[in-house]
This record gives sequence, structure tokens and C-alpha cells, in this order.
Amino acid sequence: QVQLVESGGGLAQAGGSLRLSCTASGFTSDYYAMGWFRQAPGKEREGIACISSSNGATRYAESVKGRFTISTDIAKKTAALLMDSLKPEDTAVYYCAAGEGVMDMELWADPGEYDVWGQGIQVTVSP
Repeated sequence: QVQLVESGGGLAQAGGSLRLSCTASGFTSDYYAMGWFRQAPGKEREGIACISSSNGATRYAESVKGRFTISTDIAKKTAALLMDSLKPEDTAVYYCAAGEGVMDMELWADPGEYDVWGQGIQVTVSP
């Protein structure tokens, strides 16, 4: 059974940086996709970044492209999200999600493509 544990997050000022980490346990292969979603109060959960371990392909939401960077360490089964140039509108609960196997990256933003989710971690950006 795959489990995800998130860390990082917290409070930052606008223009600052934060780093989120997600550690997976229970993967049975080196092929997986890990993504980050976020949900702000009163809004739907949105996909913001995804990475495939099979070829390192990444996808980003337009709202974070150029500011956020996702990476993965296949040996450690971790995924990190480096968030730069933070904006107050980045304030949300961030969730790590993972799916084993090779994901069709055209579907990366669909929550249904992921098998397991982390508990969520708060990110707050002050003006």
C-alpha cells in the first residue's frame, strides 16, 4: 500500500520561496507519476505540477509556470516542489498525489489519474 507524507510549506512573504517535499512508501516499481495539487478556500482542487519518473517529463499549470519547479528522486521515491516568486494567490492547502505506472501526461491535471494522496499541507503567502 502506497502512502505519501508531505513536508515543508508554512508562511512566506510575497516574492519569497518555499519548498514542499513528498515521500512515497510502498511503490513496487520505479515507474510512477507524482503531482501537486492545491485547494484554496471556496475553490476547486487544481493541479499545478506533475512529473513522470519514466522520462522526467513535467507539466505545470499556467498559473505557476516559470515560478514553480517539480523534481523527483527515483531512488528515494520523493518529489519536491520549489516555489519561487510566491504570490498571495498561491495561498492554499497543497496536496501531493501519486500514481504507479506510466501516466498519460495529457491527463496529469485529472485527480482521478492518481491512486494515492497526501494529507495536505498549508501554504500561506502574505502580501
